[in-house]
Amino acid sequence: MKEQKGHTTIILIRHGECAGNREGLFRGRRDFPLNETGQAQAKALAREMMSFAPKYVYTSPLSRATETAEAVAHSCGALVDVREGFNNMALGPWEGAPKETIRENFPVEWELWLTNPERLRITGAERLADVQRRAFSNLEHLVHLHKEDTIAVVTHRAVLKPLLAAALGIAEPYFWRIHTDTASYSILTHDPQRGYCCTLLNQTRHLAEYISEWV
Repeated sequence: MKEQKGHTTIILIRHGECAGNREGLFRGRRDFPLNETGQAQAKALAREMMSFAPKYVYTSPLSRATETAEAVAHSCGALVDVREGFNNMALGPWEGAPKETIRENFPVEWELWLTNPERLRITGAERLADVQRRAFSNLEHLVHLHKEDTIAVVTHRAVLKPLLAAALGIAEPYFWRIHTDTASYSILTHDPQRGYCCTLLNQTRHLAEYISEWV
């Protein structure tokens, strides 16, 4: 890929599929590894990333993300760096729970999750505003560190959406206005004068199979 002079390119990657995706569970920081489909997705993504050749791959510490990141880094000869700031949203008591169970037992909170999750408050869980602050702070640091480079960030749906909203100035409610599938990638560029620009969103052309989650 030809880089625009002065621009930093950030490839935002959602990790490959895990059992929590397939079984309709809230994942949070429950550490699901990639399942068989997720491993195949990671390999396909790794081949796709060769044309972008990121020099560094930053990742959430959860295994479904690190496994995806390692596949990409291996194909591109890049270095992997684990960053807590890109960890998934902590969901407290919802972690590992079937979405259907949450819908039945917490109807008020479930309705907020479906309509305006930015306002959702769960005891023992993070707010999306907190996720957005830490993820965007990490992105800003990396952009400053890697001027005019291409880097990749492997993370989670509940991190990518607030991160993209922060970078592009999308106001609340933004969560359900942005969509990212497992093992998809999106691209931001950063210009010192103009800031961030989204040049690609939710690319899945490299995938033979994926689940599209809408709740």
